[in-house]
This record gives sequence, structure tokens and C-alpha cells, in this order.
Amino acid sequence: MNAASTRRHFFGRSACAAMSTVPVLNTLLNLQLASRVAADGAPTDYKTLVCVFLNGGMDSFNFLVPRDSTRHGIYTTTRGNLALMAGQLLNLDQDGGDGQLYGIHPSCTGLRDMFNGTGNFAGKRRAALLANVGTLIQQVTKAQYLAESVALPRALYSHSDQIDQWQTSVPQGMTELSGWAGRTADLLHSTVNTNSIAMNISLSGNSLWQVGNATTQFVVTDRGALTFTGSEITDPLHPMKLKNTAHRSIIQQNYANLMQQSYGQLTKSSIELQEFFLQQYNSYDDSAVASLFPTNNYIAQQFRAAVKMIALRQALGLHRQTIFITFGGWDHHGELLNTQAGMLNTLNTALTAFQRALEQLTLQDGVITFSASDFGRTLRSNGRGTDHAWGGNALVMGGPIQGGRVYGTFPDLTLESADDTGYGGRMIPTTSVDQFFGEMLRWFGVPASGMSSVLPNIGNFYNVNSASLPIGMLRAGTWS
Repeated sequence: MNAASTRRHFFGRSACAAMSTVPVLNTLLNLQLASRVAADGAPTDYKTLVCVFLNGGMDSFNFLVPRDSTRHGIYTTTRGNLALMAGQLLNLDQDGGDGQLYGIHPSCTGLRDMFNGTGNFAGKRRAALLANVGTLIQQVTKAQYLAESVALPRALYSHSDQIDQWQTSVPQGMTELSGWAGRTADLLHSTVNTNSIAMNISLSGNSLWQVGNATTQFVVTDRGALTFTGSEITDPLHPMKLKNTAHRSIIQQNYANLMQQSYGQLTKSSIELQEFFLQQYNSYDDSAVASLFPTNNYIAQQFRAAVKMIALRQALGLHRQTIFITFGGWDHHGELLNTQAGMLNTLNTALTAFQRALEQLTLQDGVITFSASDFGRTLRSNGRGTDHAWGGNALVMGGPIQGGRVYGTFPDLTLESADDTGYGGRMIPTTSVDQFFGEMLRWFGVPASGMSSVLPNIGNFYNVNSASLPIGMLRAGTWS
């Protein structure tokens, strides 16, 4: 295991995990270095990227559906027994975009209001949709795909590979895995943030998206950080409390050996950071928005925790921050319609509550939330469900987004069309993940000079020195 892997291996665990001297020392040296490089030129604003990863591969062509009679007719023919009738769809009223008529799944009433600027979002178009986005090394036609005459993403249609590729934005694969949020932290953390708390925070365990080559992610739960000392344990005789108290007494001693002394001091610093985070998290009163998040909706509770972490950005010294949340179970081979309806209702409730809370706390202009998933799914039914495919539709929302629009190029849903690889409706992406991520990173503050270090393939789709955006989803004045 090399040094970078060692750093990632340690800090991706909970703070209570067992530690060996070398990974702890490497990680804590990074933390201490970050705190010493006080960001004198740090920005004065605060920005957060929130990724909700829909594990399993969401069937997003029943999430976003063409509503005009011609295209909906093609859609119903292609989808067969999985098609949603026009009268079932919730109307999306575009304010620009591609000018076409679309509907959204009937479970997504809140997202419909967020898109249209109605209901709880009256006058505020906070959501947009991106059509047919997926992993690409370069643009590819159907003929090139069939002839394999251009570079294609490795192991298309494989869950594990495509999850990795969405999170690394390196579809050809990497020898040394790191995520694009992790590489963003490598580039920005020490210059924009003024504390040693990691820029990348995961509410879903280890996240490849947030693994850097020189920086680490901070894994928490919806109840805050798990502290090494067990300060959250109130029973003084609890075995974990006794063990951790004993360990702390050891690291607080003075040692003649330099390595032992450094280990003790740096471990103590790390523990104090954990304690500091937990203290800030527990002391934040979110009662003003708590009722928006149903207690029986696990994903909603994850987003409630995300709201607290965003509200605490200033106290934590995080001018730039990413948050990762996963929602699994989207691999609907056996049955799609009923299962997806329930899951979309859960997701819609969580995302609507999250955006409403941000609005109520006036945090909306500093947060972009986006969906990601392994891949899209076949348009043709396998009986009751669908199988692994390629391009799919994504959601993006927040104050900086020019909402109420469908961006990108919605594909021709005719089976065997020029957009179909020929295997039951596997759409070739017309927008790359690099364009999607690159646009958000322009807002986040990644300079043109650093964009290719974060997104190695971005030059195949976009001139990073351009005065325009890769897609055009951001509101004017929100990026530079």
C-alpha cells in the first residue's frame, strides 16, 4: 500500500477504527499542514456541492418523459408495458431550455414545483434536468461504437465499474484511484478553507468520489462524528469509554522518542478536531426546519444532517465543502413501475425538504445538489423491469441553477435509432459527465489552470479557457 492509499485507507474509516502508526502519522501530518497553511486569501463566500448517488442504475426515462404527442407516442411504443400514460405525468413548464414538452414521474410533485416555480417554490425555479448524460472518453457515434473505432469507457454496463467512473470521471480507468471531488480538494482545500476539518464529508461511509491523492474525506453519520474518545457515551463504565480514556492518557504523555512524541501529538490533534466537529454539530439548533424532514424517511434524515453541516460551514472554516449521500436499490430488473414509484416518492420528499430548508435558512445560493447513478437502463422491457444501459437523465437543483429547463439533447427513443447502441434501447450519451461536473466546478471555484487535473478528459468536450459554460445551467453572475 503506497502513501496515498494509506492516507485514504485510514481516514475513510470511523474515528473509532484501529490505527497503525504510519497511516495515522501520514494523515495527521496532512491535517496539521492544512491548518498551518491558513488561507490568507480565502474567499469570503461559502459553497457546497451535494451529490446524491442513486446506486443500482436508475431508470430515468420514466423519470423524465417527453409529453408532446409525437415523441410520447414513440416513447409508449418503445417502452411497452412500462410506459407512463400522458395523463399520469406531471407537466413541466419550461422557461427556455430546448423548448420541448416534458413531464416528470407522478411521484415527484415537489420536484415538479421546484422546476415550475410553483407551490412551496412559487416564483423560484430551483430545479433543472439534464438529458442523456453519461460516461464518455470522447464523443462517439453509433457506427464508432459498433466498430469500436474510438475509445470507450471500460466495462460499460457493469455496476462497480460505472459507479467508479461516475465518481472518478476517468472512464478509461486509473491505476491510482481518486475521485473528482477528492482531486478538487487536493487543489483547493489549503487555499480556501481555514480549518483542518476535511472539505469532503460523507454521510454514506467511504466514498470514492471524495478520495484525494493528498487530502482525505471525513465520514460521519446523521448524528454527527464518531469520536475516538467516545465522548458521546455517557456511561463512565462503558467498556469503550474506559478503553478510549486509557488510550488518551497514553497519547498525552511526553516521550523521548521523536516518532512516539509526534504520534501522540498528532493523534491528540485529530481527536480534538473530531470533538470540535461533534460539539459544533450537536450545538446547532435546527428546530426551525426539523419538521420538514419526515422521521420515517431515512434519506430525508440524511439530508437533514446535510443541512446542519452546510449551516455550520462558517464555524467549521469551510468556504468550500462537498457532501455525499447514497440511496440504493435502483437495480429494477424484476419489477419497475411499483418499486420505482415508491422510491421516487421517498427521494422527492427528501430533496424537497432539503431545498425548502435551505431556502428558509437563506442558504440556497451557496448550494448545488445533483443526482448521479451507475447508468441509465434499457428502454425496452424485459418483462416487468429493465436492464443495464448507458446514458440517462440527471437532476440538478439549487439557487445558482437556472431552473425550469431541460438541458442537453434528449435522445430519439425509437428502438435502433442513431442514439441506440442496438441492444434494446441503450442510449449513447449526448452529454458527458465531464461537461456536467465541469460546469459545477466552474461555480465551485476550480480555475481553468486546474480543471484538467480534476477532470482529465474535459478537453475532449470543452475548452477550459472559454468564456462560456460547458452546458449553460448556471444563472448569470453566479460564476466567473
